[in-house]
Amino acid sequence: MLVLLILHLVAALVAPLLVSRWGPRACLLLALVPATAVGWAVAHTGAVRDGGAIVETYRWIPQLRFDVALRVTTLSWLMLLLVGGVGALVLVYSARYFPPGSIGLGRFAAVLVAFAGAMLGLVVSDDLLLLYVFWELTTVFSYLLIGHSTERRASRWAAAQALTVTTLGGLAMLVGFLLLGQHAGGYRWSAVAAAPLPGGGWLTTAVLLILAGALAKSAVFPFNAWLPVAMAAPTPVSAYLHAAAMVKAGVFLIGLLGPALAPVGPWRPVTVVAGLVTLVAGGWAALRQCDLKLLLAYGTVSQLGLLAVVLGAGTPHAALAGVAMLAAHALFKSALFLVVGILDHEAGSRDLRDLSGVGRAAPVLAGVATLAAASMAGVPPLLGFVAKEAVLAAFADQPWVLAALVAGSALTVAYSIRFLWGAFGTRPGLADTEVARPPAAMLGPPAVLAVAGFAAGPAAGWLSGLLEPYAELFGPVDEHLALWHGPTTALGLSALVLAGGVALHLVRGPLAPVLARLRSPVSGKQGYERVTHGFDRLAIEVTSVTQRGSLPQYLGTVLLALVLVPGGALLATAPWRVELAPWDNPAQLVVCVVIAVAAVLAVGARRRLTAMLLVGVTGYGTAMMFVLYGAPDLALTQFLVETATIAIFVLVLRRLPERFSARPLRRSRWVRRGIGGVAGLVMAGLALAAAGARRAPSISAAFPDLAVTQGYGRNVVNVTLVDIRAWDTMGEISVLVVTATGVASLIFERSRTGPRPRRPRPAMPRSGRTVWLLGGQTLGERRRSIVFEVVTRLIFHTVLLFSLFLLFSGHNAPGGGFSGGLVAGLALTLRYLAGGRYELAEAAPVGAGTVLGAGLAVSVGSGVVGLLLTGEVLQSVKVDLWLPLIGHFYLVTSIFFDVGVYLVVVGLVLDILRSLGAEVDRHVEAAGEPGRGLTVQREGPPS
Repeated sequence: MLVLLILHLVAALVAPLLVSRWGPRACLLLALVPATAVGWAVAHTGAVRDGGAIVETYRWIPQLRFDVALRVTTLSWLMLLLVGGVGALVLVYSARYFPPGSIGLGRFAAVLVAFAGAMLGLVVSDDLLLLYVFWELTTVFSYLLIGHSTERRASRWAAAQALTVTTLGGLAMLVGFLLLGQHAGGYRWSAVAAAPLPGGGWLTTAVLLILAGALAKSAVFPFNAWLPVAMAAPTPVSAYLHAAAMVKAGVFLIGLLGPALAPVGPWRPVTVVAGLVTLVAGGWAALRQCDLKLLLAYGTVSQLGLLAVVLGAGTPHAALAGVAMLAAHALFKSALFLVVGILDHEAGSRDLRDLSGVGRAAPVLAGVATLAAASMAGVPPLLGFVAKEAVLAAFADQPWVLAALVAGSALTVAYSIRFLWGAFGTRPGLADTEVARPPAAMLGPPAVLAVAGFAAGPAAGWLSGLLEPYAELFGPVDEHLALWHGPTTALGLSALVLAGGVALHLVRGPLAPVLARLRSPVSGKQGYERVTHGFDRLAIEVTSVTQRGSLPQYLGTVLLALVLVPGGALLATAPWRVELAPWDNPAQLVVCVVIAVAAVLAVGARRRLTAMLLVGVTGYGTAMMFVLYGAPDLALTQFLVETATIAIFVLVLRRLPERFSARPLRRSRWVRRGIGGVAGLVMAGLALAAAGARRAPSISAAFPDLAVTQGYGRNVVNVTLVDIRAWDTMGEISVLVVTATGVASLIFERSRTGPRPRRPRPAMPRSGRTVWLLGGQTLGERRRSIVFEVVTRLIFHTVLLFSLFLLFSGHNAPGGGFSGGLVAGLALTLRYLAGGRYELAEAAPVGAGTVLGAGLAVSVGSGVVGLLLTGEVLQSVKVDLWLPLIGHFYLVTSIFFDVGVYLVVVGLVLDILRSLGAEVDRHVEAAGEPGRGLTVQREGPPS
């Protein structure tokens, strides 16, 4: 199964290349990929028929008990056949549906194959969280497929609506999964279903949330509005996603969880009531449609309601009827969508008011459509009849439900006849529609699907043997699928349904005014628009009240929330009962006093630079506390971070007023000081509570031994970063790269990976005068400091060497990639401050984006190397070496991970210098603005 998923992924990646080379014919080759899923399912038919399960498990994240757990049983085996078989046929169909040179065909083919892979992963997932991952992947891919025609507003709107509704339902479902998994003790569904579920309100809540996601995905009331709108998608998308695959995900989930959750209180009422409303309302709406594709769309909504009823009923007979209807619906509805695509493609219209005589012009196409529509209506001997009769028999003891099923089924017969009459009938007074002969590649797929539905009816007994292991999960199965059960009540009701549907079609003339008037006062589309408009208005109102452009107001709001919520919890529970010692060393008290005084003075400072320096004193004081507590590595990092922060502040303050505003008023200042003081007390209380809350031994107690035995280093802090908790560091440097990209994108008007600013040709130095920094000559005389330039030139290379020393010594001594990168970044900062942006380009003639990307690539690459050598990602390996004059020594592969961290930090500092520094300088020079107290000279040497 994992191989099938990987195959779909690879095919999706190469699909654009294949399409660019072979055009639409590449879809024929890509069709082999979902066809392999069919072959795999057919090969394992024996195991499924015997009620067994095919299981594959791969370890992924052991700490979270999250594995790639794959499991195929009867229901998922059936879905594999449908997802793979219909997917392959749709790709064959697409090879002729799209003309050569179609815009975006490569993207379409890639996304369709990726969607097939995601759907395959969804139906074989045994872990609920893994199922959710694939669930959301199908949502994203369906958004891209529905919105394929990006130039059309209707396509974009339909894609956004489908994404919004299904994503919100998916998020609700995720919360339900988390509730279920936490209380059941795991997320492996096979294990959860095999054990008794503890009762309680949490289970009811979990069931309701899960059903919200399932009903939203399958467009069941009240989430049924998005599916008809999604018909803006190309016809192959409608045939696959909205007949056989995506919309089946919700009812598949109901069927998958039903054996365990059907006895839970709200399960049956919600699925049955919502399904019946959808069945009748969707069928009634289908009778009003003149667009054949919309008619099928509302019919799909109606049939999905029927599936929700039978799969959610929780009885063995209903379950067997449900899986039979699941197969029948996929076959006839995807075939009919493909037929509509042929009509639209060859006749130029799919409006039944414009079509006439198509049945005579295309008899084979009409025959295919008749087979599929007859199965949809439940005409014997097709599979649709077998499934429909089984549904009626399963609810024979529930009269109200049975009455709604009969009414909805009669509507299904009526709109099936309307479809055939509108598409292929001859309309009086209307000239016959010219229809080109459909190519075999387009006619073949719907013909295969329609014939499969026809052949499966007489083979119902054999099919019943394959599907009954699923029904037996609900209890013993007494009734089996068959084409003929004799003169039963279900047979009589089937005849009544057919007669009622024919009667509805015959009275369509007098019924037209009733159809026009009897509708919901607010359509699904209007309801969605009103809801989204209401949220937009609410967002505007909330934004107008809260987003005033005042940073103090924002910060005050955040701090007040901190004081009220966590602070209130602290006061209510008083969890800070821990033994405290005033200090371990009197020097700690002195440092604390310095930090407190600096913080108080920073609040009252009038100049921005003064306030920034005082805040820096608090940071350096924190570093001194690390020194006094015996943490030199943390102290070194804190010193470097504080220094880099001050440098960044200097860059920012150049574009801000020298002094703070005269506001706020005295009363307002005291209010803000009060908020700050209370927030400080709350943070102190939280620190005390955290210190006294530990009950289990700390996992960090084992880090010193692990650092030596597994990380091969004595610096516990650095080994923790690059080995023991390397995944955390990987996430942090990824965030750094994203942050740097975001900062630069807000400031740069040009690509930051392009050529660096070229230094103007400097003037020849005066006789006997040494040029210390070449870029310094581009600065005005008042901006230059000869002492600064001399010192920078003398220490720059030494500082860089020191940064490399910290990098390579950090495994056993204070240092590491982060500290070394900060030192190298400070060296670049010196060059910039001394010589300007052209001097920075001389010091680092490479793009910041390149350095960031290289660092991330090196770190990720080291993890891959660990996987290849040890079987675990980011696992360190010790390599013993020997060199002349040096002798024996060893190399730990985590040094390469640290090199990546070093490059990321250097790239981040370089990005900041070029965005907040050099790029701002360029803007100032371009505008001809003078610097704050500095003389800015145009590009060129000083006179």
